[in-house]
Amino acid sequence: MDRTRRDRDEEGRARSARPRDGLGRPLPYGEAGVERQPEGVVRTPDETVREAQRLLDAGMPFHAHEVLEDAWKSGPEEERELWRGLAQLAVGLTHGARGNSAGGARLLLRGADRIGAFAHRPHGIDVEGLGAWARSLAARLDGPVDPAAEAPRLRD
Repeated sequence: MDRTRRDRDEEGRARSARPRDGLGRPLPYGEAGVERQPEGVVRTPDETVREAQRLLDAGMPFHAHEVLEDAWKSGPEEERELWRGLAQLAVGLTHGARGNSAGGARLLLRGADRIGAFAHRPHGIDVEGLGAWARSLAARLDGPVDPAAEAPRLRD
């Protein structure tokens, strides 16, 4: 493959074909990486929560963020900020696992604020517990964290 040109998907959109590690960091071409989540998958809310939780528990918050991002982009307008906030929590944990404490804390707090408007526990999601988890983790981020050990429970 010619590396001087941008990788493109079948529709011609720029898409990096570089393999990625479990935290979504690009690896050199030719190295074995973690299989990426397919983009644009429309899932039910229950399927989204189950798949995101599976990935979080496996220490793969970057991949969980991609699942939650699909829900954010394909879900009903009135729930988009919920899924966007949940995606921000996952990517905040990703940054914390990568050692980016300041960026991770900012995203965790931003996500917690965003989901706070959904106190009625949509789809059984523990919005209150997730907000408390995010604020606690943001306050103690100081170097890389183990993403599997720090994985939140989306439902209690």
